[in-house]
Amino acid sequence: MNKFGFSISQGRQINYDEIKSDKLDKLLELVPSYKWCIGCGGCTASCSAGGFTDFNIRRIHTAFQRGQYDGLEEKLKSCMLCGKCLLVCPRGVNLRSLIINMRRILAGVDVVTWRPPREDRIDKQLAKQNEKNKRI
Repeated sequence: MNKFGFSISQGRQINYDEIKSDKLDKLLELVPSYKWCIGCGGCTASCSAGGFTDFNIRRIHTAFQRGQYDGLEEKLKSCMLCGKCLLVCPRGVNLRSLIINMRRILAGVDVVTWRPPREDRIDKQLAKQNEKNKRI
């Protein structure tokens, strides 16, 4: 066979049937608004960290969806959690929570869903009312 001075590289196709989606499923459970992302890139355009580093949240969450976790943990450390991405997202994706939970999942830390204190107070009030109703 003749050598022409170049070689054909491997394809970059991704077989979604072979991807283990346990990390993505956990992330979708913790941050349900992640399903709403349309990949517009508004978050990346407004990112302060992206202006100073190679941080690109759009690439990061696309790689996370594809199961390409190599190097993501290090890239996620560049995020300053300033919240500018939250302000420009047309779909209302909670990107700050997304990034925090991505960090925790990739680090293997037990992830606990955070609930606003108001919801906890409402649950306690409902439990008290239920106890009163049982007595009557």
